Amino acid sequence: MMSPDQNRLLSINNYYYPRGGAEVLFLEQNRLFEGIGWDVVPFAMRHADNLPTRYETYFPDEIEFGRDYSLPRKLLNAQRVIYSHQARSKLKTLLDRSRPTIAHAHNIYHHLSPSVLPLLRERGVPTVMTVHDLKLGCPAYTMMRDGQACDSCKGGRLYNVARHRCIKGSLALSGLVMVESYIHRWLKLYEANIARFVVPSRFVLETLVAWGWPRERFVHVPNFVDIDRFRPDEPVGTRFVYCGRLDRLKGVETLVRAAARAGQPLTLAGRGPDEARLRDLTDRLGADVRFLGHVGKQELAQVLQTARAVVAPSECNENAPLAVLEAYAAGRAVIGARIAGIPELVREGETGHLVPSGDVDALADELARFADLPDSRLAAMGAAGRAWVERDFTASAYRDRLVALYSTLNPGAAA
Repeated sequence: MMSPDQNRLLSINNYYYPRGGAEVLFLEQNRLFEGIGWDVVPFAMRHADNLPTRYETYFPDEIEFGRDYSLPRKLLNAQRVIYSHQARSKLKTLLDRSRPTIAHAHNIYHHLSPSVLPLLRERGVPTVMTVHDLKLGCPAYTMMRDGQACDSCKGGRLYNVARHRCIKGSLALSGLVMVESYIHRWLKLYEANIARFVVPSRFVLETLVAWGWPRERFVHVPNFVDIDRFRPDEPVGTRFVYCGRLDRLKGVETLVRAAARAGQPLTLAGRGPDEARLRDLTDRLGADVRFLGHVGKQELAQVLQTARAVVAPSECNENAPLAVLEAYAAGRAVIGARIAGIPELVREGETGHLVPSGDVDALADELARFADLPDSRLAAMGAAGRAWVERDFTASAYRDRLVALYSTLNPGAAA
């Protein structure tokens, strides 16, 4: 039972397992607040991969895009994408049982839907939302089309998401997301019900302000990394490392081509929709690429600790990739793409270097240059990165920033 003076955090996200970077942050944030005595109540979608929780009975049914549902279920899912009455009903039952001090939402698009937000406001629960992407401006999340910056939907011209088939090249899915976006804006589901938006990168903050959002609604809170998982004093290795989703938008194909061109060994840690194509490309190029698949937290730390450098080659509008912070925590320099939020996390010549996004030749040249640098130089860059995360990107710094924000919205919220 929760003591009368115990703070309670309602933590909301579509998935309750480490599916991607947003989910990892969501779960780690839950752990942080449990560590300082808060009662953390998760609210997510039911899913076979979910972590165990006694609150699962309050979770709405799963929606998984790409699955072969029956026609009636597809129609029901389409309605729930726009506005999930089931998610709202389930949350109402949970709120009847207990009142949170604060609610913190992460990714709720398409699955839980923002239908839950007005209910929280009606119950007097201040709600914060972490912005993991550009969905508040762009219905397709990315503000990119065909590999180029896109502002077609700026100014409310949301019909362009269907016109250009921005969602998986599908007119049906793009049309559904267009309708969803129009309805959500008409109802002001985010504007009227979220007290503050937490943004991990200044790039995303400034971009959304340029698209019309009031600056005062945003609070910049950088992501964090659990530095205790890493040993930054391991010898510099020989292999370059990428960790993340194997997806063209992440720049992995460019990285494989660059590694082949530079004749440098590369390790890919992660899975994704382009894995088979990347394996085929590796064979055709004769590149030295190891595919590790999904790796757990501890194994990932070991892989990073033995890298020569970590590469973040993204070709999309990344927010604030955790892989860069994890590289620094492991004492490794970073070669990053000069795009979106990545330049905020790479100090040229001090913690790593930046290259033009999507440029195979430039990336190949940088890999070759890093291969020739003395190990002592790379170790110095890694040490600078480690010092940076120890100062600005620790779990305690992240937690304290959130507690300070929560206390401005509910004075009862305190560590």
